[in-house]
Amino acid sequence: MPAQPAKPGRLKRRPEFLRTAASGRKAAIGGVVLQALDRPDSLPARLGFTVTKKVGNAVVRNRTRRRLKEAVRLVLNEHPLAGVDLVLIGRDSTRNRNFITLQSDIRRALAKIGVS
Repeated sequence: MPAQPAKPGRLKRRPEFLRTAASGRKAAIGGVVLQALDRPDSLPARLGFTVTKKVGNAVVRNRTRRRLKEAVRLVLNEHPLAGVDLVLIGRDSTRNRNFITLQSDIRRALAKIGVS
């Protein structure tokens, strides 16, 4: 039985999100905006998700966030990352985007900022 990749941590506090936005690299591709900030350790990647009120009401925002979480989970199972904080920002187009295309957007955004 192959070893499971380490589960990514979570960014939960506002200062963590702001530090990533201010000092990190950014890529906006298709249905997602990705911000990444390198850390000086080799622990598994930490993830943060945000969807603004412009996207819709709470139900729509939560559905959009869940789609992002699942797409990132599948992408990181293929290629685990370490030593980086990632913030994914859902857009209005995220909720209607084909799921395979959304995963592709995330892979391309990771490659664009040099994380993958």
